[in-house]
Amino acid sequence: MPEDQFNENVIRAKTNRAKEKRGTLAGGLQADMHIVQGSGPANRHGMPKLPTGQHEVYNWPVLDLGVVPNVSLDKWLLEISGEVENPYSLTWKDYMDIPQVTDISDFHCVTTWSRMDNQWIGVRFKTLAEKAKLKPNAKFAYITGYDGYSTNLKLEECLDDDVLIVHHWNGQPLPREHGGPARMITPRKYAWKGSKWIREIIFLDKEQLGFWELRGYSNTAEPWYNDRYSEGPVV
Repeated sequence: MPEDQFNENVIRAKTNRAKEKRGTLAGGLQADMHIVQGSGPANRHGMPKLPTGQHEVYNWPVLDLGVVPNVSLDKWLLEISGEVENPYSLTWKDYMDIPQVTDISDFHCVTTWSRMDNQWIGVRFKTLAEKAKLKPNAKFAYITGYDGYSTNLKLEECLDDDVLIVHHWNGQPLPREHGGPARMITPRKYAWKGSKWIREIIFLDKEQLGFWELRGYSNTAEPWYNDRYSEGPVV
């Protein structure tokens, strides 16, 4: 779906905020990537449970760009391509036949809310990468969704065990408004790094910025460093 279908008011407001905050955080502080910030007991990765600048919520707020695809399971397809020896596509049956994992992790939105202890069922990103047989020059991943959204990550960030392509949340099929039938989750990053309605994973030898990364949001997106906005120019 082309980007001209997106809600321009949402994009304009968030891009303007990124321009205002470019290279800074709420309160005007520069991001310090050496100081972990947050509160509460340590999570399983040794980081404070609640990252700095976040507040816990008990619902799951819905955010999108004004496009909510309705992808039927018989039409759903996930394509894996790029710097790989074995490009392939998965139907829904193919996807469900891959070894499934259940994991519990937290979900941190850049708009300052966090939802804790979500139970997910899905497939590890790492499993999909292994099936594709990455070439040695594959260093980055570029991920797109059925809504036309895109985002990007360094390869090593995708290979964490808790980066999943999920289809169930808290015992129920993933709701459409939250990216169902399947979305990517990135618990150690702000949630925009995990595409809803995932459609394609492209492995690249050079970095290609995604939708919000091109519009002033941080390319690294580290919640425990309040790493929300880019220091570079905004398109």
